[in-house]
Amino acid sequence: MDAPGGGDKLINGSQPRRTKFGGTPIGAPSLDNVRAAAERIRNVAVRTPLLPLRSYLGAEPDILLKPETLQPVTSFKIRGAYNWASTLTDEQRSRGLSTVSAGNTAQAVAYAARLVGASARSRLPGTTPRAKIEAINTYGMEPVLMPEDELFDWMLSAGWEDESYTFLHPWVEPLMVAGSATIGLEIHHDLPDVDTVFVSVGGGGLICGVGSALKALNPNVRIVAVQPEACAPLRASLSAGAPVWVHAQPTLCDGLGVPFVTDEMWPLLQSVVDDTVTVSEDQVKDAIRRLALDNKLVVEGAGAASVAAALAMPLSQRGRSVCILSGGSIDGDKLASIVGG
Repeated sequence: MDAPGGGDKLINGSQPRRTKFGGTPIGAPSLDNVRAAAERIRNVAVRTPLLPLRSYLGAEPDILLKPETLQPVTSFKIRGAYNWASTLTDEQRSRGLSTVSAGNTAQAVAYAARLVGASARSRLPGTTPRAKIEAINTYGMEPVLMPEDELFDWMLSAGWEDESYTFLHPWVEPLMVAGSATIGLEIHHDLPDVDTVFVSVGGGGLICGVGSALKALNPNVRIVAVQPEACAPLRASLSAGAPVWVHAQPTLCDGLGVPFVTDEMWPLLQSVVDDTVTVSEDQVKDAIRRLALDNKLVVEGAGAASVAAALAMPLSQRGRSVCILSGGSIDGDKLASIVGG
């Protein structure tokens, strides 16, 4: 099947799948736009610190953590969601807010909707972890669960255009990317000579925002994209020279389970990503365990993947590094099993 203005993509023997939403490519947010976003979210999002990764042998100052798990919705998504919601008109808010999500964007939109006085709903894959569903319900959002393939097809056919809600696209919305970019501003302020920043990649909005801001301030910084071995479409796309779908396998990093790169994100991803790293499920589990026991931080698989990647890379290759802990929504039973394993 063909998407408007874009061809089908094929990899690993899969059936061709479209990778274009029909929109225009996302550009890098200007520093002025990022600073404006920082001002909008100043009283809503937490300005997270840089913390050294700890072990029982003491601190490892060459690996610093950016704990977005400390945000009100336990993920970085509140930055972009509120940056977007705060700019909506009364008419747009009156229609209710909608998104599509693996869980964290839904929580952020639900939280932002309450702050701006709007109702909210989100489409989610049926495999969404219980902890994320419970949080969504707590914030008063209506969850709409769908089989994963149907959900991606709904997204790629712009299904939201047939609904009355005001829709936030989790990746290709410029205000969402600018909100994520505020993380880059904070990293540069706290550690201007950082060598490498490790960023987990799902749809790509986080790394596009962070990478754009950091490279505008320090062109020498190295941005490393991290994906699980079970679902690594960015690495496959870079190898193929074009956005592709991959055969995704189940992964602890549910927030990174997007099996494709979109045409809209592709140019900016190419411009900000210097390297890609894939991590195994065991490496992610080890990172979750270490963060919980040594740093006393509860981090989901998608967030811990950045630490797993940094730990696997020799200091001589990465230098002084920052790992963005993108989220902390993990089921209690799963966390207990990993920490006690």
